Parts: sequence; C-alpha cells; structure tokens
Amino acid sequence: MDLVLDSLGRRMRAMHSLYEQATSTMDVGHVNHVERPGVLPIAFSLFHAVHIEDGAALLLGAGAPVWSDDWAARLELGVVDHGKNRTVEEMMAQRIGNWDAYRDYQATVFARTEEWLARFDPTTLDEIVVARPLPETLASTFSARVAGPAGITRLDGVECWIYQHGLRHLGEIEHARALVGLGGMTSYSVCPIWTHRFALTN
Repeated sequence: MDLVLDSLGRRMRAMHSLYEQATSTMDVGHVNHVERPGVLPIAFSLFHAVHIEDGAALLLGAGAPVWSDDWAARLELGVVDHGKNRTVEEMMAQRIGNWDAYRDYQATVFARTEEWLARFDPTTLDEIVVARPLPETLASTFSARVAGPAGITRLDGVECWIYQHGLRHLGEIEHARALVGLGGMTSYSVCPIWTHRFALTN
C-alpha cells in the first residue's frame, strides 16, 4: 500500500505541474477563445477539471471543498457550474473573467489534494466510499466501470475522479492550445494520440 500511495502522490504532482505549466503560458484570451460552435473553450476544461477535484474532496475524506461564494464572485465565470450535468450548448458560455483568481483557486485546490495525500493513511485505500448499487449520477461514469463488486473504493475514487479525470481534460487543453497558436508542453505529457501529434508538431 505504501508503494501505491507513493506512486499516486508522485503522479498527482506531475499531473498538477502540467496544469501549472499550461496556465503559466496562457492568458484570458487563450482560455476564452471559441473555435466554433460545439467546441468548448479551454475555460471549460480548466474549471471543470479543477472544480471536480475540489468537489471530490468531501466524498474521499479530504475535508470540505475549497469552493465558496467568494471564489465564485472572484473568478467571474460565464457559467458558475462544473458542467457535468449540463449540455455542450449550455457550457459553450463558460468563460473565466478573472484569470489571476482562477490560478489562485487552482493552486489552492492542488495544494489541498497534495497535502491530504502526504498525510494519507494507506490502510484506508480499499475502503468503500460509494457502495453498490451506485447512484444514477455515477452509474454511467468511468469510475463505475472501474468499481469492484462492492462499489467504488477510496483508491478508485482518487484515481478516477482526480488523477485520470485530470489527465483526460489535460489532453483537451493541450489539443486546444494548438488551436490558439500555442505549442505542446511535452512530447508525451498526456495520453490521447491526437495530443501527441499536436505536441510534436507545434
């Protein structure tokens, strides 16, 4: 279990560092750019991934989410919602009005996750955090496919809701960076093959 937790902590820090690298080389014009109808702006992927990580904290035992009315006012979002249960058409309106505030929120969420993992009790990794039958909101998710016979464990939740989910949207972000004239961050920073292509040619 110690080996698993050590690996998870290092992978989480690496994933977070790629978000930090991406946001350090973009501005509000990049993240709010709309390529065409049906193609969500980078603002959606950024806020969605970080807000989901923040929200998962309570269910995973990391404490209360960082999010508050104060953060909502500071970020000046086009849609004050992570968008998981909304349509693409609705989330086309997502914008980040205050870029510095968004980066502060991202840094705060990442620091909380990493501090929690650093003091984590590895013997609790196999505890069930959502038992079967899974609620409708989770029944069709990737974590439902990963879940064992008893349900979703704490390790499943950390891997699916934070790490793997974060990487999935990092792929979208790196792909979208190419659409606004920015290069890839590393040759193989994320998994989707189209991201590798953009990373290697920009």
